Amino acid sequence: MLSKIKASALEALSDVTDGATVMVGGFGNAGMPMELVDALIEQGARDLTVVSNNAGNGTTGLAALLAAGRVRKVICSFPRQTDSFVFDELYRAGKVELELVPQGNLVERIRAAGAGIGGFFTPTGYGTPLAEGKESRVIDGRGYVLEYPIHADVALIKGRLADRWGNMVFRKTARNFGPIMASAAKVSVAQVEEVVELGALDPESIALPGIFVSRVVAVGKPAARSAA
Repeated sequence: MLSKIKASALEALSDVTDGATVMVGGFGNAGMPMELVDALIEQGARDLTVVSNNAGNGTTGLAALLAAGRVRKVICSFPRQTDSFVFDELYRAGKVELELVPQGNLVERIRAAGAGIGGFFTPTGYGTPLAEGKESRVIDGRGYVLEYPIHADVALIKGRLADRWGNMVFRKTARNFGPIMASAAKVSVAQVEEVVELGALDPESIALPGIFVSRVVAVGKPAARSAA
């Protein structure tokens, strides 16, 4: 019967191509698929466009991918914090592009891709530099900006549990980006702590149906990592 389980993260990412658009779950380490990002670095794909909530911090995860010189462009809502020095140095040196998107718009653009929506009008960003070059209109007396969906070739997400069909349960804020990113990508790869038997997951706790998950890798409970 159908099984989406892969033996390793590297196997699950073997077909990622140069120039791919890769969504990376985040909202802090709770949703950052560290093992998948490490495997992507080992796999070697280059010239990537990365879509994530932030632009990495410390020296692990997304920051490590940036430091390896694999990323051409970052689309995110929160590119800088006290320990985002890897992105900051690359951006100031002109070695990586940035598309800054307000967080609500970022989420909705990703969700729109998964839902098959061609575009939407939002008031966020209207009248600011973020709206330059975009279609704007006034609706019922309020200004709106037209935003388009963000599609991806690959989504890398992190969950707590999955079965072999790819039905997934998340832990807390890991759920913020994981489900919508999986729905917006041609191929979605999930790392989980444990793969359980079919029927073991409470249907009410499944936040992402397996139809949106292409591959699953069990990595165990990840050890705590220092961002520094």
